[in-house]
Formats: sequence, structure tokens, C-alpha cells
Amino acid sequence: MPLSLTAASTAFDGDRRLADGPLVEVALAVKAHEGAAPLRVFDDATGAVIDLDLRGSDAEIIARLAARFPSLPSVKAAAEDRPTTEGSDTATRGRGRPKLGVIAREVTLLPRQWEWLAAQPGGASQTLRRLVDSARRADGDGSARRNRQEAAYRFVSAMAGNLPGFEEASRALFANDPEGFTREIASWPTDIRAYALKLAGYADT
Repeated sequence: MPLSLTAASTAFDGDRRLADGPLVEVALAVKAHEGAAPLRVFDDATGAVIDLDLRGSDAEIIARLAARFPSLPSVKAAAEDRPTTEGSDTATRGRGRPKLGVIAREVTLLPRQWEWLAAQPGGASQTLRRLVDSARRADGDGSARRNRQEAAYRFVSAMAGNLPGFEEASRALFANDPEGFTREIASWPTDIRAYALKLAGYADT
């Protein structure tokens, strides 16, 4: 998901957590901080390092961030205000029927797949939505768990690659072994350990 000014993020001063919260606030906290240790800002959703240009005044920093990371709520609102008719689903909707928030995007399929979709009750778009919802139910927490694992791994690779137990912790992480992961990182600095557990979804285990 694209970043925004309000994206949750966390800054580290060496192995110590410096600030967390909306990206714009964290960026300004990093700007105001004076310290000798390397400063890094991480995206809480992906565990990736966010490169920031902190030159100039606070206003200049905010302006650069706004240009680089447009506000997502306004984009979402514009998408929801878009007409919801698309493809073969152009039947007149009943008065007062709530908006579905449907967003039109390109889908590329083979001719035989389009033919099959066109023959389904409700048309191509409704069939695709049913298929996606069915796949989401079948997947359960699988995709979310993989995203958490990848986010935690990105962070620990950046911050703890040379710490004892890194390889063992990584194996436990991708084996979905919270106890093993927690055990292997027990000797790591407190803030690194806490953030790694948060990203992995193990903070309450």
C-alpha cells in the first residue's frame, strides 16, 4: 500500500526507539533530534526503511512529504464518488441502494476466460467479486501472516542482522513459531525486540 503523511511509522536512534506515529510527525521528530547514532525510519505496515529528505525548515519538509506521499483519504474519497457502473453490470440500481464503493481497474484475461465470465449470472464483475471473496475466505489469515513475517524480516535484517540468534530467529519467524522467535531474540536490545514482535504479530504472545 502506498505511504501517506499519516502512515504509521517508527524511528530508531541506533537500537533505541526515538518516535512513532504518523509519518509526518516522526519525520519532524527525527529532524529535531540531535544524536550520534544512525537514525532510521520504518514503515509499520511493511517493515521497510523510509528514506526521508530532512533538509530545510519544517514547512519545507512537510511540503516534500506531501508531494511524495499524497494523502490517501482524498484518493479514497474520489474513488468512492466515482460512478459504480462498469462492464456488464450496468443495470439500473434501485433508488436508495447504498454505494458499493466499487473501483474500476483493468483486468487482463484470455478470451476463453472472458467467455466463461460473460456466461455467469450477474455478469463478469459480480462473478469476479464472488471469486475474490471466496479465495479470501479460503486463504484465511495466510496472506496477512505472510505479510507480517516479511515485514518483521525486513526490519530485523536491517537492524539485527549481526545480532546473536538472527538466523535461528528468522527460521522460527517463517515457521510461524512465536515461542521460538521470542526465545531467539530475547537477548536483543529492548526496543528492537519489541518492534520485531509487533511487526510479526507476536506482541501479545
